[in-house]
Amino acid sequence: MSRIKYHIFVFLVLLTTALYPQTNIEDDVDLSKNKIEFFINEADKQTKDSNFFNAIHTLENALDIAEKIKAEKEQGIILSKIANLQYNVEEYQDAQITILKAMNIQRGIDDKENLAISRYICGIIYLEKKDFVNALDYLKSAKTIFEEEGLDELVAKVTLNEVKAHVEQDKLSEATILVDKAIILSKKHNLPEIQSAALIYSANIALKEGKINKALDQTLEGSAIAKSNNHLKTLNESYQLLSTIYEQQGKYQLANSNLKLFINLNDSILAMRSANLSTEKQLQYSEDKKDTIIQTQAEEIKEKNESDSLNRLTTILSVGLITILSLLTLSLYKNNNIRLKTNNMLYRKNEELLTEKERAEIAAKTKTNFLSTVTHELRTPLYAVTGLTNMLLEENPKPEQMQHLKSLKFSGDYLLTFINDILQINKIEANKVELDPEIFNLKHKVENVIAALNNSAQDNNIFVHFEYDKKLPEIFHGDQLKLSQILINLIGNSIKFTKDGDIWVRVSQLSVKDKMHSIRLEVEDNGIGITKEKQDSMFESFSQGSVQINRKYGGTGLGLSIVKGLVKILKGKIYLQSELGKGTSFFVEIPLEESQEVASVKKKDYAADLNKLDLESVRILVVEDNKINQMITKKILNKMNLVCDLVDNGEDAVEKVQEIEYDVVLMDIHMPGISGLEATKQIRVFDKELTIFALTAVTLEDKMHEFEEAGFDDIISKPFKQEDFEKKLYDALAGNVSSSILNTSR
Repeated sequence: MSRIKYHIFVFLVLLTTALYPQTNIEDDVDLSKNKIEFFINEADKQTKDSNFFNAIHTLENALDIAEKIKAEKEQGIILSKIANLQYNVEEYQDAQITILKAMNIQRGIDDKENLAISRYICGIIYLEKKDFVNALDYLKSAKTIFEEEGLDELVAKVTLNEVKAHVEQDKLSEATILVDKAIILSKKHNLPEIQSAALIYSANIALKEGKINKALDQTLEGSAIAKSNNHLKTLNESYQLLSTIYEQQGKYQLANSNLKLFINLNDSILAMRSANLSTEKQLQYSEDKKDTIIQTQAEEIKEKNESDSLNRLTTILSVGLITILSLLTLSLYKNNNIRLKTNNMLYRKNEELLTEKERAEIAAKTKTNFLSTVTHELRTPLYAVTGLTNMLLEENPKPEQMQHLKSLKFSGDYLLTFINDILQINKIEANKVELDPEIFNLKHKVENVIAALNNSAQDNNIFVHFEYDKKLPEIFHGDQLKLSQILINLIGNSIKFTKDGDIWVRVSQLSVKDKMHSIRLEVEDNGIGITKEKQDSMFESFSQGSVQINRKYGGTGLGLSIVKGLVKILKGKIYLQSELGKGTSFFVEIPLEESQEVASVKKKDYAADLNKLDLESVRILVVEDNKINQMITKKILNKMNLVCDLVDNGEDAVEKVQEIEYDVVLMDIHMPGISGLEATKQIRVFDKELTIFALTAVTLEDKMHEFEEAGFDDIISKPFKQEDFEKKLYDALAGNVSSSILNTSR
């Protein structure tokens, strides 16, 4: 009936135009606006009946009239309605273009309320395209105007779509706040469609948070509202969610029945959607009609052959053949559905994996920043503690003070070792530890490690035995520093857990091929041993035998974890044998390449070399904001017969370098005002040759590229070893400083 009225109205309009051609302009405009209003009302009826394409065509007729009479407000409204219809038939690209046109017109005429509606439509289009940033921007701007105008239903709709955006991004806390607001608004203003959808979203959030009972209650409530108001989409979502909840509760019969309800209703919704899609989109659903077409063909063949008894056999065979084809088609259709569902599942899983990958990258970055901050904040006061302690020990303290100072030094060294262990673990886990092979004497290396730890062994009344395989050569090419770290940790571990006993360190050859030897390092003790339950976890970070052992013997629980990481880097393996109360043996098997070259053992005395230089004319600038650290650095330099100037910020450092010709600048990084990085960049603008060292507590490799880019020549990490400090200063003053901080030993 509405179509007949529409055609009658169009006929009357054309007839009126023909009979009264001399109507004035104002009458024409009024008549045109009446036409526009009629077309819009007609389109609204067609939309309500789900005749989306007819509604679009009707609105396009209205748009033509509005453009002719230059009715901009009507143009904006019509374009907004067309965009909404294009969104409903899944023509998202066309919808986006149309809504942008509408908003452009509405902004130009300052049509605030209709612009807000267009922004809402634009927001849900972006939401469908997974562009959450733009979606939320448009939704929030629309909601602000809806709230000002008191349009509560639209406020609730926008809030619900904001919930959807946050849930899809897994931002559950933001989604929870908004979904509660949507439920309150829907109840207050009697909006059952929004209330049921909001309850289902809230249930989804509760399920993700592990609140199964809350999820079940809200799903049942939302399902009941959707069912009583015939909201099929929300009802279908509730069936699917109930199936998941019941499955998690172990109620498999209820889960299965709800899954069947979901599948049946989903097929009905797909059929309705197919009827309202464009021709191209309808092709995606053409499988649904194959059974009907085949059945019709079978009936036609049957009717044709009923008139002739001679063709009865042919009819039976034809029907049989069609039945087989029908079954095959049905099978193909079901397989296709299964494949589509599987592909959708794989797509979702892939999206989840990508999300998890992004989270892991963010977590890794956060961890790096956290470690950088913590180590810096710990190393800075440690520099003062160790520096002042060493100074007091060198200044002939009273006998009764000596023990306290030694205890203070031990505590500072222990804390520094702990920080270094954490950084070492971080480097190993991030695969940022590189091999540094060189020629060395393996037998001497092991003897030196034993000698270095012998005092600790004697304190526990322990005798260390050393056995070196006579078949094994002594000179090898490999990373001796990492080998030393492994031995120090293993032997130190045995010393810590042995009292009045023995430790055996054995180096033996397992096999040899050409010049490549497979070597086993064994560290055996007759200490307290390890229980079988704890042996499997001994190589994990912060792992020790028990809390009581940790309290009694101390330690961080990082040593064996570091050893395992270093052994893996050296392409070896580590394992242990232990019996509680009888002792423990650690075995490390690694490949090492034999070398015919002679290992260098001479250690250079840089302090003596420094004194040979002309130090009277050397000028050093120390840039440090911490007064205690200023004093310590100055005293260290004075003991080396070096004179220095002190400034406590980056701005003064730049001015000093411009006024005075310095040989070396020791630059702190974190300072008030401009940082050491920025100060160095400014100095490099007018002085490319000056040697600038970063005297900093930052040690993470992830930060090293920043120092190189800023223009530093090298890095001296606080607290530093005296010999390392002397070497770097000697190289700088003797003209041997490296041009890249990447060559520095860390």
